[in-house]
Amino acid sequence: MISQELRDAAERGETTPLSFVGWIRFILRVFGLLTLLILFVPLHYLYRILRYGSPFPMLFLRFAGRISGAKVRTIGTHLKRDVFFIANHVSWLDILALAGASGTAFVAKHELSEVPVIGWLCSLNRTVHVKRENRLGVAAQINALREALEDNWSVTIFPEGTTTDGQSLLPFKTSMLSVLEPPPKDVLVQPVLIDYGPIGEELGWVGDETGINNAKRVLSRKGSFELKIHFLEPFSPEEFHGRKAIGARARAAIEAALLTSLKKPLRDFKHDVVPIRYAAPKDVRDE
Repeated sequence: MISQELRDAAERGETTPLSFVGWIRFILRVFGLLTLLILFVPLHYLYRILRYGSPFPMLFLRFAGRISGAKVRTIGTHLKRDVFFIANHVSWLDILALAGASGTAFVAKHELSEVPVIGWLCSLNRTVHVKRENRLGVAAQINALREALEDNWSVTIFPEGTTTDGQSLLPFKTSMLSVLEPPPKDVLVQPVLIDYGPIGEELGWVGDETGINNAKRVLSRKGSFELKIHFLEPFSPEEFHGRKAIGARARAAIEAALLTSLKKPLRDFKHDVVPIRYAAPKDVRDE
């Protein structure tokens, strides 16, 4: 585990140093990811010559998550098609783990597209990157989301507007849920809790930390960690009036599951999140 001092430095946007052994772990994991790329990317494009869908992005992301240190355990049963997953968001590892478990496409923050290798890999699985502050681009983003839903059978959004520390749950920004007004035929919504346990505080990509620095910190860690994905009870969006009601229903389910997992009250997130108009309480921000 890294010290609280280094965590605080990372959140301020400072580059955190790696030990010699940390660099060795980082290099070995990057080498492992590159080996997967060399193996799976040609297979993916060859497969696409013969058929439209390809299993190789899902397989790649599954193994990439494992190389990055995540031992994924799924709890509950995920729907395999015509499903809109709504999940909390802690790390870029969420995409590797959830796509590796279900094959879903994603809506994720634009910054992920700028992380070397990770951004390109996400594009293989048709991740829809959005600039949360770009209000004028919402219509185009919703159209991209509709296309991904039709193509992949399942799509995941992270409506908190940012990544957190796994100990908090932010209000949901529901603009991307406009794709469910009205819902496509036969599509259900399934809430998902991504649960890192206490290690979420160390892994979380929060504050002003860059994606590259967070990737270096995660890939240089010693050993592995458990990442639990809770697939919660699905519901029909037709039973709720509008995107805000759908978002509230999903958030309530995720909050209840997170409280059960942590066995303690959730805490206030200590960073402002402009896209969802969240202002951290002053006493929490100053901690």
